[in-house]
Amino acid sequence: MTDYYYELIVEPDDNLEVFTDLLAALTNEAIEELDGKVIARSEEDLIDVKEGIEKFSQAININCTITLTKKENKDWIKQYQESVKSVEVGKFFVRPSWDEKREDKIDIIIDPALSFGSGHHETTSSCLEAISSYAKEDYEVLDVGTGSGILAIAASKLGCKVDICDTDEVCIKDTTSNFELNSTNFNEAWIGSANSVKDKKYDMVIANIVADVLVFIHKDLKKCLKDDGILVISGILDKHKDKVLKKFNDLEQLELIHKNEWITVIFKNRS
Repeated sequence: MTDYYYELIVEPDDNLEVFTDLLAALTNEAIEELDGKVIARSEEDLIDVKEGIEKFSQAININCTITLTKKENKDWIKQYQESVKSVEVGKFFVRPSWDEKREDKIDIIIDPALSFGSGHHETTSSCLEAISSYAKEDYEVLDVGTGSGILAIAASKLGCKVDICDTDEVCIKDTTSNFELNSTNFNEAWIGSANSVKDKKYDMVIANIVADVLVFIHKDLKKCLKDDGILVISGILDKHKDKVLKKFNDLEQLELIHKNEWITVIFKNRS
């Protein structure tokens, strides 16, 4: 990679498509069309291309603003990595793989991917706090809508035996990779939701989804709980709190965590 590159911006008053075709013919570089402008970038100087377009615009009598700039070629990968920050939540330190771990915290490695859950969002961090406070060693835990798997990994790091499920196959694949990255493992995984659980009961069930889905599957979540089992639900906006809590009023509410506009609630099954 060279230290610099050249950016040529062509902004005609009319006939943008004609100038786009011309720029494509004059350079082998990729071209971007944006807001009435056409942009070419190259590690080679584009001065000859600029002069050619100037002469063309004069010949067809269309006013055209043409700007050629020499810019620093930044290391975009390094810049991206620096933008992804580690976060300390409860007993855990959640970090991307290129960051250093903290010796005083339980280490969780989550590299950004398509699936949801890196520890920064209010719902994820609140669930991590709940797991820190309520999960115990040898607990059987179900993570419903596992996403990146961060919550299941956190429970596993505390010595829990975890099952995971998600309706998105991509999330299950991401979770499997993230468990491997964290040198830990889950028990069972399936594509689907809590309604696939038949006879098994759990000490803790976690569902960080959205309010409407929590309302829809509330019976399935409760059926999965052991007597005195802990249920953690999240992904609830303030405005949906009452309609969600109404579906779980047969459980004992232990704690409500409020972060900005998001709600996480921890319940205990009444035995």
